[in-house]
Amino acid sequence: MAAAGYRDLTITDVLLLHHINHRARNKKLADICFVLNYEDVHVVAYALKKLVAAGLAQTEKIGKEVFYSPTSAGEDAVNKYREVREQCLIANLDVQMNQDLGEAARMLRTMSGLYDQAARAASSL
Repeated sequence: MAAAGYRDLTITDVLLLHHINHRARNKKLADICFVLNYEDVHVVAYALKKLVAAGLAQTEKIGKEVFYSPTSAGEDAVNKYREVREQCLIANLDVQMNQDLGEAARMLRTMSGLYDQAARAASSL
């Protein structure tokens, strides 16, 4: 994100900004924590407050729920990051390596799920 012009964002801030931008749907704090596998809700809430204060995210209250979405500046930040990533990373990969990376990513997601399941099972022993 620093290369895209946003130096003061932590990794949590960046993850949250990308997530609330994903699929252009407003997201609740609990859903954000669940999807990103954050157990410390206060860490996510603090990072969201920072994004709102920076003008990269906005809130909307519907009933008792607060929903988060990116502002136009937040969407621009994600798009600038995407451009930097394309220039620095994706463009340098050849087609064969890209296929191998996709397969490796699938295997890592599977392993992560198995570890999560094993951790839940171990905690009940």
